[in-house]
Amino acid sequence: MPFDYIPPLFSSNERKIILLVMDGLGGLPLQAGGATELEAAHTPNMDRLAKEGTLGQTIPIRPGITPGSGPAHLALFGFDPIQYEIGRGVLEAFGIGLQVNKGEVAARGNFCTRDDRGNIVDRRAGRIPTDEARPVIEKLKKIQIPGIVTEVEVVKEYRFALILRGEGLDPEIFDTDPQKTGVPPLPAKARVPAAERTAQLVNQWVQAAHEAIRDEPKANGLTLRGFSTDPNLPNFLDSYDLRAACVAVYPMYRGVSRLVGMDVIDFSGDQPADEFTAVKANWDRYNFFFVHIKKTDSMGEDGNFAGKVKVIESVDQALPDLLALHPDVLIITGDHSTPCLLRSHSWHPVPFLLWAPETARPDDQTQFGERYCARGGFGTISALDTIPLAIAHAQRLVKYGA
Repeated sequence: MPFDYIPPLFSSNERKIILLVMDGLGGLPLQAGGATELEAAHTPNMDRLAKEGTLGQTIPIRPGITPGSGPAHLALFGFDPIQYEIGRGVLEAFGIGLQVNKGEVAARGNFCTRDDRGNIVDRRAGRIPTDEARPVIEKLKKIQIPGIVTEVEVVKEYRFALILRGEGLDPEIFDTDPQKTGVPPLPAKARVPAAERTAQLVNQWVQAAHEAIRDEPKANGLTLRGFSTDPNLPNFLDSYDLRAACVAVYPMYRGVSRLVGMDVIDFSGDQPADEFTAVKANWDRYNFFFVHIKKTDSMGEDGNFAGKVKVIESVDQALPDLLALHPDVLIITGDHSTPCLLRSHSWHPVPFLLWAPETARPDDQTQFGERYCARGGFGTISALDTIPLAIAHAQRLVKYGA
């Protein structure tokens, strides 16, 4: 259990909690003294909630540590990512419904574009659409390596999942993505001696894969990241006494939700309004909803300040649809910061807003933005505190001790 002292305090009721996560929400000003993306956005609905609720800022992992998306979401769900280490590969696999058993190895794949010398010129293969990626995946499915069985499936756009099944496999392998252009993909290398054979098998598969896709105009190369296996995480229902559902477009976030035991809701569309409609359609079935918005992070990684502002504004415009459901607790935050200035995840604290009309203690902040959150009533807290605060404000915990 992530918090062993919480289950004895459970007090069941039908109060509803929504955790709305705008991926990579935190930002930085482009110029000194300027506004962050969140501060620059026109967000009248979030600002109203900020006035009525309580603000703060969260640290996803530890101060100064830049988190990946998987660990950052585990922290939001109350599972310390230092204790419950999980790789991106198993998240991608679970996100598209693939099973990864203990002893099997999953990796997240990225198609990339290579030049005539084998150097990477585009780490994301021009962000090819999913329909263009599917026929490339079909070529990879034909690869056979003695000693293992492989399964390859498209995830979304340039991303795919690779699973290795066989005897004696070990996921302790370094990524093959060099995280820069102008150099070739890295060979798979073992972190520990027990993974040497697995690394050799991965390199055999990569060599065959590059041969199979070498004539592709964009996706003529690939990199592999997040080698991992099933971590056997504690169950969300047992941990928090919450019937939980995930509403997310991108498979990885559906994957981390499945790993902790949430139901994943299928729906059509990819806009915030579409996700909020899915919450409404399932409102009576669950008392906890995790709603994930991806494009704030994508715009941050692309350095598109105006685009990130627009995504935040689109969430705010659709927010009345969620409020019309009359949630008892609504938390709006991010998993980590992705400032457009840096074009990457960063270590900066993440804006945090908790709105609970019956139980929140309002502070004196009037807008939802980094500067206001830094002065908010919660101060700076660990992201691990998110779920305990949510269930406390939903009055689902009794007193601890006499």
